[in-house]
Amino acid sequence: MLLDTFRKKVLDKELKVGIVGLGYVGLPLALRFSEMGLPVLGFDIDQNKISKIHDGQSYIEHIPTAAVAKAARAGFSATTDFKRIGEVDAIILCVPTPLNKYREPDLSFVLDTTDSIVPHMRKGQLLSLESTTYPGTTDEELKPRVESRGFKIGEDFFLVFSPEREDPGNPDFTTHTIPKVVGGHTEACLQAGVALYGAVIDKVVPVTSTKAAEMTKLLENIHRAVNIGLVNEMKIVADKMGIDIHEVIDAAATKPFGFVAYRPGPGIGGHCIPIDPFYLTWKAREYGIHTRFIELAGEINSAMPSYVMKKIALALNDREKSVKGAKVLVLGISYKKNIDDMRESPSVFLMEKLRDDGAIVDYSDPHVPVFPKMREHSFNLKSVDLNEQVIASYDCVVLTTDHDKFNYDMILKNAKLVVDTRGKYRKTSANLVKA
Repeated sequence: MLLDTFRKKVLDKELKVGIVGLGYVGLPLALRFSEMGLPVLGFDIDQNKISKIHDGQSYIEHIPTAAVAKAARAGFSATTDFKRIGEVDAIILCVPTPLNKYREPDLSFVLDTTDSIVPHMRKGQLLSLESTTYPGTTDEELKPRVESRGFKIGEDFFLVFSPEREDPGNPDFTTHTIPKVVGGHTEACLQAGVALYGAVIDKVVPVTSTKAAEMTKLLENIHRAVNIGLVNEMKIVADKMGIDIHEVIDAAATKPFGFVAYRPGPGIGGHCIPIDPFYLTWKAREYGIHTRFIELAGEINSAMPSYVMKKIALALNDREKSVKGAKVLVLGISYKKNIDDMRESPSVFLMEKLRDDGAIVDYSDPHVPVFPKMREHSFNLKSVDLNEQVIASYDCVVLTTDHDKFNYDMILKNAKLVVDTRGKYRKTSANLVKA
């Protein structure tokens, strides 16, 4: 029986795993499989990533080079040749699922990748999609493509959905300690998926279908997006009333039940929270449902860079300065603290608004030494090294990402104006504006 053979190969550590997409999700997953003794072959279109893996080097800040080197010594290799997909027993897709310019799901990475590997698939393999998407994607898009080869899913080929749950830079949770949700197209598919992930993840959570697994990931991220939208709106209200929202959150968080503390900021970033909720809003229209909570939260969160921009303009105006011609230093451009991940960072949207209004914009980020090439944003900048003279040379310093490496006392002491979007500074100061 195929399922028994698959399970035995996992137990005997003979099952070869193919990870397609070696980014913030795929690379740590590949390292975990390698760590547990399973052979791993990575696939990516970026030759630079392939070369670094072969040299035993990391290209993601929070993943140590030592971990990549260890995996490379154990046999972990990578390639840009997708024709080699037939060499592996399990194929795990970890590719981006962004939105298009109309804020609709863009499955081109998933579908193009699937189309490129389908001709090289063989019987006995498992295909797992980890990219966040709308409920029905696995059944409606991947299943027909697999079946086009004549495979019978659940009998001679396994198909599952298991959403990624990576939290880059979180020291409390790692790939293997975060429970893994798995849904299969059939019961046999589910059992194969549980066997695969159970070999490397501490806890596997089976659900009854791929749709349930797809919806699970969306609910997780929509929960966060809606609550962040709520607290961002509360921040605006509190600010008008002269109340420190962070003091209020701290006080509310002392309640031991019924309250979870979310923190406001200059917007939301990362590949999940700003994007994933709209996969459900789009799919819900097919069923005649208007997801008002999700869309309202999206409106509020997307408007936060504009809110911060207004606070900067007012603060400069109070000091008889205009935004046009002002020297502005943005502190932190990754989407959250202590990592180098720039995806959907609200800091970048704010930098663009400042530039469009005529400001002279620089940034400082100890985790991003050079502004990277991005699909939708372009700045020819390098991170500014901070000292007392540098800080004092700017008309305005905007704290957008509160990295631990910043010297906050030095910054506040020497800056003409600090606009704090993260609530890092709790005490009032003549040169401090909270936004």
